[in-house]
Amino acid sequence: MSQPTHGRIDAVCVVNALIPDANPNGLELTAIDKRPVTEPVRVGALGLEGDDQYDKRHHGGVDQAVYVYATEEADRWAAELGYDVAPGRFGENLRTLGLAVTDVVVGERWQVGEAGIGPVLEARSPRVPCATFQAWMHEPHWVKRFTERGDVGAYFRVLREGYVLAGDDVEVVHRPNHGVSIRQVFDSRLGRHLEAMRRLLDEGEDLDPKLVAEVSRRVAVTTRDG
Repeated sequence: MSQPTHGRIDAVCVVNALIPDANPNGLELTAIDKRPVTEPVRVGALGLEGDDQYDKRHHGGVDQAVYVYATEEADRWAAELGYDVAPGRFGENLRTLGLAVTDVVVGERWQVGEAGIGPVLEARSPRVPCATFQAWMHEPHWVKRFTERGDVGAYFRVLREGYVLAGDDVEVVHRPNHGVSIRQVFDSRLGRHLEAMRRLLDEGEDLDPKLVAEVSRRVAVTTRDG
């Protein structure tokens, strides 16, 4: 089935406040508490104005500038959890409608809002759930459950800066021919889609260096172990 080429921004979220990290092995604070804002927000090379990451060793940077999650994926979780998964609850910056975010192609580019005003974003890598996320959610075995579901959303880098507002249209303006999705990259952590990972490394465009290192390691281990 072909992937959609148009959608919209349902919500724009930035950090509400730095809060204590309930993960006993984490840092003192975390910026996972994101909340929607109603005014236009500038999107720069390192993310949304007014947003932040406390653990900059593992989060943020140009290749994790904007974390995006789909309303459709959040709704599936809401049905399972029995309560609303409000925008920002998963620490995302953008909540979208009409785009299967975890199934976007690595290197796919989005024009958000009006060309020349809205930013251009490029899909880079999957979100990997951590103990801080689990502690924030207060759900048993959350990392395992989130991993098994596989609806992890995607990190994007900013190719062109601009302003974003809830309700903005999103248009896919480039989709790489290799066809390897964010979901396949995430699932490769479980030993799946290794042929696709080889194709990504062979045919991929300008990839996130961390993603290349991780995928290369998985491919090498699988090849060595037969």
